[in-house]
Amino acid sequence: MLDQWAYLNKVELGFSRSGRPTDNAFIEVFNARLRRECLNASWFLSMTDARSQIEAWREDYSHHRPHTSLGNLTPTEFAAQLRRARELS
Repeated sequence: MLDQWAYLNKVELGFSRSGRPTDNAFIEVFNARLRRECLNASWFLSMTDARSQIEAWREDYSHHRPHTSLGNLTPTEFAAQLRRARELS
């Protein structure tokens, strides 16, 4: 089903290669940041509390925090910039 969806949406699937740690570098950086900034820095009182705090961290990370990989823009700013560029072309 994934292969069919990718074909219909003109998406090229790429898979990480076994034994190639650089293939997973981006997800590992994210996981380390989540662990360091949220999981290790928080005391969760319940699963509901954990979900709430993790969601708040994800919201900040995904929408409000600048990323060097995006030219020090937030993901929201970067997406808006892409939309404007597409509208102009």
